[in-house]
Amino acid sequence: MAIRQGTTERWTKSSHSAGNGACVEVRSPEPREVAVRDSKVPQGPSLAFAPGTWTAFVGAVGHGTLTLD
Repeated sequence: MAIRQGTTERWTKSSHSAGNGACVEVRSPEPREVAVRDSKVPQGPSLAFAPGTWTAFVGAVGHGTLTLD
């Protein structure tokens, strides 16, 4: 994972996002990178992940296998 500076390039928000602004946005600026940022702070930093790492995270969220403890 890496931290990147803010950018104005195109970002995508999930169609399942609520209207309350508590969302993350995702983009893939390079074939080997997936960037994620807070939609409330579009000029803020983003986190960059390898595609396999991001896919594993999204899969774990979808299967409910992540816990906060």
